[in-house]
Amino acid sequence: MTKLVLTTDFPDLKSAGRGKVRDIYDLGDSLLIVTTDRISAFDVIMNEGIPGKGQVLTQISAFWFRLMEGIIPNHVISTEVADYPPECAKYSEILRGRSMLVKKAKPLPVECIVRGYLAGSGWKEYQQTGSVCGITLPAGLRESDRLPEPIFTPSTKAEIGSHDENISFDKMVELCGLNLADKAMKATLRIYEKARNIADTRGIIIADTKFEFGVYNGELIIIDECLTPDSSRFWPKASYRPGGPQPSFDKQFLRDYLETLDWDKKAPAPPLPEDIIARTAEKYREALTKLTCGEA
Repeated sequence: MTKLVLTTDFPDLKSAGRGKVRDIYDLGDSLLIVTTDRISAFDVIMNEGIPGKGQVLTQISAFWFRLMEGIIPNHVISTEVADYPPECAKYSEILRGRSMLVKKAKPLPVECIVRGYLAGSGWKEYQQTGSVCGITLPAGLRESDRLPEPIFTPSTKAEIGSHDENISFDKMVELCGLNLADKAMKATLRIYEKARNIADTRGIIIADTKFEFGVYNGELIIIDECLTPDSSRFWPKASYRPGGPQPSFDKQFLRDYLETLDWDKKAPAPPLPEDIIARTAEKYREALTKLTCGEA
């Protein structure tokens, strides 16, 4: 049984912060990113973890980073603990399979979201306005319909416990500059198109996803994670039926459960039943198996 890792504490390493899922350590010229088994929903971190989730996310990200190198470089130096600096060696048991040694890039202050299908908050907005993030869409679309073309809908990066805010491309230009904003948008759309085509052959629809980019040695690179069940909406192709919500291989399953509770979507999080934890873990593992076909 995989040991559950909810948080890491490496006294010999300099902590550079904790995200909702990842613990980051500053190794000088590089960063060590450790993907824990924490899970968040509605920007709230749950009290319980999902066994094996950190390894699944790390393997899926590494798989996609490799496949997208022809489109844009990424931040990965190595995922092999033997390649890490000597001061990491004593923590190898925890690090193995759930960590990456990465380049120290300067992150862009936005998340780059691409939507290929009408779902989630996009569907809710479309029902009210006929548009998603200010982008007008054709009338008469149903929930989960495939969009005529993928749309780019960036957002701000909120602090933990706060909600990201959708922004226009013009606002992204204000925050990042035209050159970086344009490159990030084009890379986002190209990665999504390639990933969507690959996933389609493996029985998965990538409805939407989000990326983060950074600047390293003056070059735009992709950082953080790539096309994981945490950052994407994955649907089984075999059961796809537009006109309502779809079953999923991602944490939408957890969100759907939480929606049934009398919870205001603010901390503290409600306790998760064992069966919800187990079924969520199963969906993450299934996403890894189907997407990578053993190539991760």
